[in-house]
Amino acid sequence: MATKFTASQSVEIAVPQQPIPIQHYLRQPPRLVRALVDNSRIQQLSEEVFRLKMRPMTFMSLSIQPTVDMRVWAESNGIIYLRSVGCEIVGFEYVNQRFTLNLDGYLCPKELNTGTRLQGRADLEVQVDLPPPFSFTPKPILEATGNGLLKSVLLSVKQRLLHQLLADYRHWMISQTKDKGLDDDSTELPMLNPE
Repeated sequence: MATKFTASQSVEIAVPQQPIPIQHYLRQPPRLVRALVDNSRIQQLSEEVFRLKMRPMTFMSLSIQPTVDMRVWAESNGIIYLRSVGCEIVGFEYVNQRFTLNLDGYLCPKELNTGTRLQGRADLEVQVDLPPPFSFTPKPILEATGNGLLKSVLLSVKQRLLHQLLADYRHWMISQTKDKGLDDDSTELPMLNPE
């Protein structure tokens, strides 16, 4: 029985004023991917494509661990996009052959009077032809359970984004300003501020 599950999540993050605008940071998709997902679960396949091993998920009594290939790229205006380009369910061939995952998302810097804000959205859709035991479960129960699972996946990604992105941006910005002889904690000229 083919069943479709969907979830969406929006995010808005206030970005503290820094010497280097966040748009420069966002032009480096690998940094963003590492802010979103633990490094041990990422394999970079090409400049823009990353294989992400998701945490195991339990759907009713079925435990699965999807591996998603994700294309992440930045436009020159600082908007970053992500789109799934492949998915595999390792160790569960029946579901793997009948499973599709589509993820589309973006993160866009907006300049406001109060400063820069990052606004983003992710839409996740899974279609799966469930094995026979699940075909006897009423479809509304399956959909509610599946939609809830996808929502929790997106919520955990959002929480990690909220906690990790600004910390990584600040870390990157400090390393960039040190390389250029600038120090964001001082208003003195670099040549008058010996280290």
